Amino acid sequence: MTFSIVARSADGLLHGVAVASKFLAAGALVPAAEAEVGALASQAHANLAYRSQGLALLRTGVPAADVVAGLIAADPGRDDRQLGVVGARGDGATWTGPRCHPWAGGQSGDGWAAQGNILAGPEVIDALRDAWLGGADLPFPQRLLAALAAGDRAGGDRRGRQSAALFVVQRHGGYAGTGDELVDLRVDDHRDPVGELGRLLDIHTLLFGKPDPATLLDLTGPVADEVAALLAAAGHPVGAAGLEEALDAWAGVENLEERIVPGRIDPVVLDHLRRTTAAVAGG
Repeated sequence: MTFSIVARSADGLLHGVAVASKFLAAGALVPAAEAEVGALASQAHANLAYRSQGLALLRTGVPAADVVAGLIAADPGRDDRQLGVVGARGDGATWTGPRCHPWAGGQSGDGWAAQGNILAGPEVIDALRDAWLGGADLPFPQRLLAALAAGDRAGGDRRGRQSAALFVVQRHGGYAGTGDELVDLRVDDHRDPVGELGRLLDIHTLLFGKPDPATLLDLTGPVADEVAALLAAAGHPVGAAGLEEALDAWAGVENLEERIVPGRIDPVVLDHLRRTTAAVAGG
């Protein structure tokens, strides 16, 4: 009842899963991933044990195809299952049991596997594949989402739309470097779940994306003067502690603390400060 893609970044540092379905909260059931180990999607008549068992096998260096073979060999319900796996290196692998509801099938290649069941047709998987292969210039989470969106436009789940999810892991890529969950977004029940997932990813990128060092502006001169004026208008005037303290306080309220760089300002943060202040002034 689902279509998904599991994939690895070209440098092997990121692994992720994107999934959509006419099923409530597919993101709670389908994806699993571990940083620098691999990712998998368990779907159709999902066997949730595949997730932990598959990651355990990948952790020991078992190739994706052998992970799939091992999981289904030990499962008497394999004919109703669907599974996609990608490891730390090599080709991805996919399995579609013969009793999965049509159309059902999958494809795989170097660092990716796409699969789905109860789909509009094989063109859904073709679209996932083509968008993934053609999206090498995109950031990894956006590349996964672009592939999912292409499958959705090609017809997706033939019963309709309900949920979607995006799960990406990277060693120390999570909030403040304290975890590996770089992106963990779910749309559990929505008329356009893939579109809504895209909106959430845009917000996530704004709040938690890493500043580009090449674009940072020094907090001096006219830039500092503008930031101070904007902070005052936003209700965070510069006090005795100085401009950076006031900026930090405002950023914490706006959940932009991951984009704060001492002595400098991310243009993304400056633009958000300008828009926030304009909204306050106009409100």
